[in-house]
Amino acid sequence: MSLPPLLSAAGRIEVPAVGLGLWKLPLAHAADRVEHAIDVGYRHLDSACDYGNETAVGEGIRRSIAAGKVKRDDLWITSKLWNTYHAREHVRPACERTLRDLGVDYLDLYLIHFPIALRYVPFEERYPPEWLFDPQAEKPRMEFARVSISETWHAMEDLVRAGLVRNIGICNFNTSLLRDLLNVATIRPAMLQVEMHPSLTQEKLLRFCREEGIGVTAFSPFGPASYVSIGMAKPEDSLFTRPAVQAAAKRTGRSPAQVLLRWGVQRGTAVVPMTSRPERLLENLSVGDFELTAEEMSAIGALNENRRFNDPGEFAEAAFNTFCPIYD
Repeated sequence: MSLPPLLSAAGRIEVPAVGLGLWKLPLAHAADRVEHAIDVGYRHLDSACDYGNETAVGEGIRRSIAAGKVKRDDLWITSKLWNTYHAREHVRPACERTLRDLGVDYLDLYLIHFPIALRYVPFEERYPPEWLFDPQAEKPRMEFARVSISETWHAMEDLVRAGLVRNIGICNFNTSLLRDLLNVATIRPAMLQVEMHPSLTQEKLLRFCREEGIGVTAFSPFGPASYVSIGMAKPEDSLFTRPAVQAAAKRTGRSPAQVLLRWGVQRGTAVVPMTSRPERLLENLSVGDFELTAEEMSAIGALNENRRFNDPGEFAEAAFNTFCPIYD
């Protein structure tokens, strides 16, 4: 198997271009799935406090290291700071909790999960705290905290200086927020992780990051496929059945899923697909030994509808009784 290339951000970092996304990975299967993923060649794991499975993910990592399958330095491990821990005094304890749960001494990359600061919930009260401040309230809501991105970022920089993380970055930021962050950062963001797929190509954002030397990781690289089961997309939204994707799959002898991942990698982004089927792990990783033509890349990119499936401006009001737009 030919592995996909590394994503290089202006020579600053090199990240395995295909990682295993751990969102929605059930707790009961997480340790085994991570261990199996490492067995078949994954070296990039994309985790988060909010996924609620970091202890089990850590068990899978521990097993693989103990069995001599990998060393810690062979892995690229990403995690994310949750919204309730944005205040400077909460950033390091949140990171340290993630490190304990994952059973590692450092993270390769730590990201601000959303540009949304929520009221603090102590670990002993609820962990992960999720979105609602008080789920038992008569009408539970998100409660916002007055914490600037600048304050959170400077606390993230302290984690690098303390040796707890090697790189820091952000998720779900637009170009305006990135510009503001770059104006105050002492340590520049190494990575931006955003929803990105042929229905949401984000060309301007990708170009801006290239020019600034910021790596880009695309989450939900299959687009609506990740959201059908939770009612945020419909089966007919599928990218797998689009003629441009099907045509490229037929020419290359690959699956539509592999074509979508190759499209993302060939654009110069890392991709972090999640799969609920263990047999798909190797298929998703096997996108390094074929290329799409310029015409195929263009035809797949032309599917863009600026269609965002993971939008707090929509799901937060529906699920958490709180209007919380972050995209115009």
